[in-house]
Amino acid sequence: MEQKYNTLEYYNKNAQLYCEQTLVGNLNENYERFLSRLPSKAYILDFGCGSGRDSKYFLDNGYNVKAIDGAIEMCKLASKYINREVECMKFEELDDENIYDGIWACSSILHIEKEKLAEIFTKMINALKDNGVIYTSFKIGTGYEVKEGKYYNFLTKEEMEETLKKTGKNVKIIDYFETLPSTKRNAQNTIWGNFIIKKFE
Repeated sequence: MEQKYNTLEYYNKNAQLYCEQTLVGNLNENYERFLSRLPSKAYILDFGCGSGRDSKYFLDNGYNVKAIDGAIEMCKLASKYINREVECMKFEELDDENIYDGIWACSSILHIEKEKLAEIFTKMINALKDNGVIYTSFKIGTGYEVKEGKYYNFLTKEEMEETLKKTGKNVKIIDYFETLPSTKRNAQNTIWGNFIIKKFE
């Protein structure tokens, strides 16, 4: 029997707890590998910003940021935290073109079902300027799981390459590294696969 899930409903109901658990976390290596490939004052889309932790880091370091999240309660808390409006928007509603230097999708698009992932990546790539980069992270594994009413899509590097091929865009994984959880929310035996994907002209 297929497990039921409603990822956005979980985040709306548990926004406060989630924010408290994720505001502290050491992502310095992830930030460095992403930001080192961007121009100064780059325009970054925080795609599924959650608590706003990463948006705040980028803003504090002189970058321009647009933060979005699909859960309205999360948007309210993140807006207060970063002291600017966080737009409530689902991933599939992204229709910007050629705007962002970088897109940061940290532990966010792993909630997209596998069969819809190429479509979301196409939208993300369209929203990037030429030579722009996407950072995204997935738990390493196969298939998917439903946990606490949330859908999680596991992805290997090979599956990521296949997904990017389906977009038909001129993109390539230019960096891949694995990390342990940065917050206490995740089981410590979880390994994260981190991808940096570049859009070429």
